Amino acid sequence: MSNDQTQIELNSLGLAKSPADTRVVVAMSGGVDSSVVAALLKDQGYDVVGITLQLYDHGIAVQKKGACCAGQDIHDARRVSEAIGIPHYVLDYESRFKDSVMEDFADSYIRGETPIPCVRCNQEVKFKDLLITAKDLNADLMATGHYVQRSADAEMLKAVDESKDQSYFLFATDQEQLDFLRFPLGGMVKDDVRMLAEKYGLSVADKPDSQDICFVPTGGYADVIERLRPGAGEPGDIVDMDGNILGQHKGIIYYTIGQRRGIGIGGGDPLYVIKLVPDAKQIVVGPKAALEISKVHIKELNWLGEEGISNEGEKIQVKVRSTSSATGATLFGGEDKNTAYFILDNPEYGVAAGQAAVFYDAERLLGGGWITKAISSFDA
Repeated sequence: MSNDQTQIELNSLGLAKSPADTRVVVAMSGGVDSSVVAALLKDQGYDVVGITLQLYDHGIAVQKKGACCAGQDIHDARRVSEAIGIPHYVLDYESRFKDSVMEDFADSYIRGETPIPCVRCNQEVKFKDLLITAKDLNADLMATGHYVQRSADAEMLKAVDESKDQSYFLFATDQEQLDFLRFPLGGMVKDDVRMLAEKYGLSVADKPDSQDICFVPTGGYADVIERLRPGAGEPGDIVDMDGNILGQHKGIIYYTIGQRRGIGIGGGDPLYVIKLVPDAKQIVVGPKAALEISKVHIKELNWLGEEGISNEGEKIQVKVRSTSSATGATLFGGEDKNTAYFILDNPEYGVAAGQAAVFYDAERLLGGGWITKAISSFDA
């Protein structure tokens, strides 16, 4: 480098620009995590812009009158933005959210699947539509309050606090999006985040974490499905694995694979929901052994490995549900680049279509896909 050239050091977000010249859009949900991200980056001297998405109206979702949680969250995000001195915009994404997330959620349940709308929201709304909006605002980066880490090489890693790790819900993030995203909380634990909220005097410092699906505030997802798809809760037969009718159910949308309680059949050995057959309006029940899964097929594969999946199979760790630990498996490519299947080293119980299978190499996220078929002894 010649003497008349000045070397610009990388800022804390990994760009060769001063913080003041780095515009960062922060996706602000109104909760403590994203609020701390905005305050922290503002404190570090970045040009911060807050954006909150209006995604749904609980009055529409559950047909209740009165103030909705979405409105309170928007209000909280606006108050935080005013307090820390950043511009704040509210974007109406209700129609996109309904089309991409809520409709898909309802249809998935009707197909007898167990969907994860939070992944679809990240995939179709936050990291697609919102990211485009951030670039339209001439942002250099977009930051969120997710608990994941991003390496200097733009790899997604699990959060330091594994109890808060959200990498499972971000498996569909592609490399181009990762290049533009930052996750400032990935190296922190929740207590540290709340301490920062108190340090910055944020009004949301004591706000509890959200536990429910945002558009299912009471946890009654079947009621929401009935609103979106009238008649979806039609009753039908409960049958055993030989097809013998054991009883009646109130609608397959009220049941999930692996469910034991609340089936409505008493006496004898414990019975579990083994399979949902939407076309026949049947729920198939059987012993726990019938839930044992060794082979799983997926669609919409997102692969973040340096190379393609080996023809001999790729040794990976996989999570087949958000609350489970990663377990060993071998991943194989499918009929096209968007599909794959994997064979578990040790069988898992109750793996359901519609859930996500997420792949890891130790702490690094390798991608994942949507489960289309989990092959059990019943299917063999």
